[in-house]
Amino acid sequence: MLELDLVLMPFLENVYPTLEQADKELYWKLLECEDQDMFAWFLRREDPDDKDLKRIVTIVRNNTGLQPGERA
Repeated sequence: MLELDLVLMPFLENVYPTLEQADKELYWKLLECEDQDMFAWFLRREDPDDKDLKRIVTIVRNNTGLQPGERA
């Protein structure tokens, strides 16, 4: 999904290298999720049920520049 690329590529390039190893592993777990779920999470339409996924989604949200209600 192109919209996810617009969120995840800058994050991967700019923020991922600074993450702790545990959060890097959560990022890879996140990438195994369905695109539609990730899209809804990043746009703050819903949160993941899994607390670990919620942690990495929050980190991505806080580092993408997307504001609540803004579309990718």
